[in-house]
Amino acid sequence: MSVDVQPGSEPFTHLGNANGVLVLHGFTGNPASMRPIAERCAAAGYSVELPRLAGHGTSVEDLTTTTWEDWLGGAEGAYDALAAHCDQVAVVGLSMGGGLAARVAELRPVVGCVFINPLVKPPPSEFVEGVDALIASGMTSIESIGSDIKRDGSVESSYDATPLVPLRSLFAGVATVSEDLARIGSPSLVIASREDHVITWDRADELVEKVTGPVERVWLEDSYHVATIDNDQALVESLTMDFLARVFA
Repeated sequence: MSVDVQPGSEPFTHLGNANGVLVLHGFTGNPASMRPIAERCAAAGYSVELPRLAGHGTSVEDLTTTTWEDWLGGAEGAYDALAAHCDQVAVVGLSMGGGLAARVAELRPVVGCVFINPLVKPPPSEFVEGVDALIASGMTSIESIGSDIKRDGSVESSYDATPLVPLRSLFAGVATVSEDLARIGSPSLVIASREDHVITWDRADELVEKVTGPVERVWLEDSYHVATIDNDQALVESLTMDFLARVFA
């Protein structure tokens, strides 16, 4: 079935040099929230893949038909496209995109990882059980988790509802990510907002504690969850670009 892609939600691809950057967006969001970083990477000469993950940037109904396996498949496919013509690849991910980036780094060679308010740990069991109970009751969605942004006038073009079955699949996928974090031996940059109203149960502590490579964590004081288009956008971009320059050197 064909679906209409929302304007601004298109994927971004740039064929640059032999250093590749895989950029991944969050759950119920779309490439728009990560496009500024992707374009900065392209301007620096890197090859870039920013895929539109399955079910995103279209409709809530479309997202309802997808699972973690679909989103991971999209991330892996984009990685493989980069690896086909790049000598080395780094990953950059926001929220669920951070969890997908971690999974890619667990399964494929990467030279560095940038995690921005990443989801790499499932919520407490009582929260998951609550979602299961809602699904069992016949409820299909809850209120939107998108556009958690502090900056006035900045809005994420995310969905106006959060479908429960895909959310449950997300939690199951992230549980596997958490179990295998020790596989990540490349350098990591963790960028975390002090105040985040979406991921309230972890501030990337799981990453800092479990990955085996060197980790740098930077705290954001003036942004919420979607920090890539919030008050600290310039800082997030400069930190990311400096990190990529170091790991590609």
